[in-house]
This record gives sequence, C-alpha cells and structure tokens, in this order.
Amino acid sequence: MTKLGAVFLAVMVALQVVSGLSERPDAYTTAIVVALAACATCFAAATAGPRRAVAALAGAVAVGYAAELIGVTTGFPFGAYHYTGLLQPQVAGVPVAVALAWGGMGLAAHAVAAAIAAPGWRRIAAGAVALTAWDLFLDPQMLRMGLWVWEHPGPYRDVPLTNFAGWLLVSALLMLLFERLLPAPGRALVTLYTAMAVMETVAFAAVFRPTDPLVAVTGGLAMGGLATAAWIRMRDPNRSPAWQK
Repeated sequence: MTKLGAVFLAVMVALQVVSGLSERPDAYTTAIVVALAACATCFAAATAGPRRAVAALAGAVAVGYAAELIGVTTGFPFGAYHYTGLLQPQVAGVPVAVALAWGGMGLAAHAVAAAIAAPGWRRIAAGAVALTAWDLFLDPQMLRMGLWVWEHPGPYRDVPLTNFAGWLLVSALLMLLFERLLPAPGRALVTLYTAMAVMETVAFAAVFRPTDPLVAVTGGLAMGGLATAAWIRMRDPNRSPAWQK
C-alpha cells in the first residue's frame, strides 16, 4: 500500500505544479484533493490495515462535511461564509472536495502529532494545531481562486480569526477519531504532510502571481516547523517516535 500511496503522492504533486502554472487553477482542485485523500488512505492502510484506514478517512470526511454544512448554514464555528459554484460537485452547498480534504490532510496531521506527542490530550492538541497550520496556506489560496467568500473579512489575507478557532475545534474532533482507529500512523503520512508544506511554501513564495511572502513565511514556519520536529523525533537513534511509547 505504501508504493500505491507514493504513486498518488506523485500524481498530487504533478497536479499541484500544473495548477500553479495554470490560468484556471480551480479546475484542478478536486483532482488534487482526490489524489491527496487516496494517498493518505494508502499510507494509513500500510500500518493500520485497509479497513481501519478507510474507516478513519470516512469518519473524518463525515465530520468535516457536517462541520462545513453547519458552517455555511449558521456561521458556526468558522464565521459567516459561503461557497461559490466553482468547486464541484457540491452537496447542500458544500463541495465534496472540501470534506475529502479534511480527511486526507487530517490523517497526515495526526501522523505528525503522533510522532512528537504521547497519546492523550497533548497529541490531540498537536494534531489540531498541525491541521490548522495547513489552513494558513489553504484559505488565502482558495480565496484568491474565488472558491469561497467571507461575509466579514478578517486581518489575515481577509480570513477572520474565528476561522482558525473553528479549525482548531473541528481538527480536535478528527484527532479524537484517529486516536481510536490509527494508534500507529507511520512515517509515510509525515512525508505527505512535509510534501504539502514544501509545495505550498514554494507556491506562495515563487509560483503564484502575485507571490505572497507573508503567507509563504507564516504557513512555511508553521507547517515546516511541525514537520521538522516530527522528522527529528523519528530519525533520532536514541529516541523513538511518540507513537511507539
């Protein structure tokens, strides 16, 4: 399963590159997210087995979709926003790709947290922060593509701070789910998280037009710092990853 996951990772990277150079990057978004989710599921299956991996992804997708549906309907917990019609298909105003993204990157963020934090509230908090760190890239990128709109723009590239509070809450729920289903997520998922951190940093720093150094630095330090901490923990011969404790 690891080899198949590597294939999906390569596909996702290739699609990201094409998307970054395209005049219509939104046309590639759903395909990128499908490759992301497939990659994460394969990597999780390599250590936990296909059944647990699929169950973890499905549960995360369900939680992510429910959070988004409540969000676009009530404004809780992210703040008032709505999706445009660019990202398809949609169910009740929520793009399917968004729910898949919660699952795919949620699995990767959990692996990072499992490498650096022991089981319990510390790991759940670390995973929530790791997943929310991705949104430092995601929201500015999707806003510039016109995929969703905030009714009350905020201070971080028009993203309100309530959005990040909502991400922390939903991400913590996902980490609780993953803790039950994936006690030993493995190194491959950390590779996925790291690849996403590198691609997003390079994209905002040098590929997107206009470039955005603020987002590149902010997101790069957040995701990159967490990924680096995970790799240091996993590569230290005197210390095992936290998930082996």
